[in-house]
Amino acid sequence: MSSSDEIPVPRPAEGPRAFGLPGTLAQRWNALAVAACGATVLVMGYRHRWTNDDALIYTRTVRQILAGNGPVYNVGERAETSTGTLWQWLLAAGSTLPGVDDPLRLAVALGLLFTVAGFVLALDGTRRMIRLRRPAGALLPVGVLVLLPLCATWDYATSGLETGLSLGYLGGCWWLLVRARVALDRAAAPPRASSAATPAQALTAPAPGRALTATAFALGLGPLVRPDLALVSVVFLAALWLMWRPPLRTTLGWAGAAAALPLGYEIFRAGYYGVLVPLPAIAKEASGTQWEYGWTYLVNTLVPYALWVPLGLLAAFGLREGVRRTAGRPVRPVRTADAALVAAPVVAGLLSALFVVKVGGDFMHGRMVLPALFLVLLPVFLLPYARAAAALASGVGIWGLVCLLALRPPLESPDDGRIIFDSHTVYQQALGAQHPVSQQDHLAAPRDFTQVTRRTVRQGTHALVLRLPRDAGFPRVRLAPRVEAPVAAAEARLGLAGAALPLDGHVVDLLGLGNPLGAHTEPVTHTKAGHEKPLDRAWVLADLTAPGTPVPDGVDPRHVAAARHALTCGPVPELLASVRAPLTPGRFWSNLTGAWSRTHLRLPPNPMDAERRLC
Repeated sequence: MSSSDEIPVPRPAEGPRAFGLPGTLAQRWNALAVAACGATVLVMGYRHRWTNDDALIYTRTVRQILAGNGPVYNVGERAETSTGTLWQWLLAAGSTLPGVDDPLRLAVALGLLFTVAGFVLALDGTRRMIRLRRPAGALLPVGVLVLLPLCATWDYATSGLETGLSLGYLGGCWWLLVRARVALDRAAAPPRASSAATPAQALTAPAPGRALTATAFALGLGPLVRPDLALVSVVFLAALWLMWRPPLRTTLGWAGAAAALPLGYEIFRAGYYGVLVPLPAIAKEASGTQWEYGWTYLVNTLVPYALWVPLGLLAAFGLREGVRRTAGRPVRPVRTADAALVAAPVVAGLLSALFVVKVGGDFMHGRMVLPALFLVLLPVFLLPYARAAAALASGVGIWGLVCLLALRPPLESPDDGRIIFDSHTVYQQALGAQHPVSQQDHLAAPRDFTQVTRRTVRQGTHALVLRLPRDAGFPRVRLAPRVEAPVAAAEARLGLAGAALPLDGHVVDLLGLGNPLGAHTEPVTHTKAGHEKPLDRAWVLADLTAPGTPVPDGVDPRHVAAARHALTCGPVPELLASVRAPLTPGRFWSNLTGAWSRTHLRLPPNPMDAERRLC
């Protein structure tokens, strides 16, 4: 429809009283609403500050980087244990600042900062979107009120994980996309003579093309924030293109800007680590499909907070507005640019939720659903003041108050055989600390593993501390002379083991997240999401001890013998060489060219089965 065909629409009042409040007072109200929501996230996030074991996985890699050993978990073994690549490098850069002596405390501060920034940018982006059609008037917080009372919002504002950075990235992307939409209106507006602008000032004004290229670059960073946020990058970049419809040359420039850093890092990852994705993605089978478990995880997020109440109210409001638009009322036709802007976060959020459900969810309550909720609600974070919007805000606000005061997730939800934890409370109880935010907080708890490991390090024993199945004990087994690490430990809590051992110690992850061999085994259990690959201790003993070393009780000697043989057969020697052989140019090229097949390699978890299949 051309502009001449558009139905005339009365302009909203721009005089002294617009949408119920005088113009200046409305602006102050809007600024106060944005600030109040940001302050709420800041206060509640700070009150719930904590870190979990996975945060220690990040900080050990950060400490290895700062020590000059590269982005590895163990010296001499190139394993990428950090799912959030950008988060890892931000922590490493921040840890070089004076006064930062514990990267874990820095992770808490940065996580909270990025979460607050994400909410503030998201709110300001929605405010700017509304101003495209309603230049004045008071705005009501509505969609944002769905997120503010959730425990998951407060808990993962810190936690030491990349969730805060993810929300900051999503809020920033939305703000940039709205800014690009505003720039489109300005570019389409007829030129107006201005005596205030000189020819020199016009020549030095920022070029919209360069700004949009920078926007495309920022939108393309999703895979580096978290691999699954590649979905968000694709949707937001498509929306940017639909809004501007640039010529082919500009399109290629935007595509190059968006892909430059992720593609460059992917080449580095394939050549350095020998695989195409971070190791936890292989260990968690992120390309797999477990719809039933994923649905259980989604329901575990929605039900404890009765989220169907605010989401239902918002859906009813949206349906009402849709009916009004189709009932013959004089409304402005929806342009492609406007539709692309509003649809982008909703589509990205739905795709994100679909991906989480597809892969089977997570074991941390609400963590993986939170970004999807954030995205879907972005266009209605704020709504223009009107009677219907005020009633909606009141209804959501009443639910929010009830949720804030009374609704909490269960400590543990063993639903349909899938265990989901309220991780924040679990760690508080396990560590005996209200706010465990330092590495020392995690090491101070009296655990058998920590005590045995400390004693082994102190005595200088060249030994492996092995966690036996079913926590039957932590025997020490002498390491093979070829193992250069002064001490090694095989533990299911990778972060704890990484904090307890010195940087030159060798940590073996019994759940595969940080172990190149364990990550490439086939899943054997589905009790806890992301932990489906418990490593047979026989593999650890075969890999790190010499033949003839006594096998501790609880480990089958036949499995150890089979594992020693299997380590020399089929693709296993090349798999281990890809991460342990010196990184020469030839090794880098071999890693790069073999990354695809190596990423898809899976081995039998049982050493005897592996021996039969591979040898």
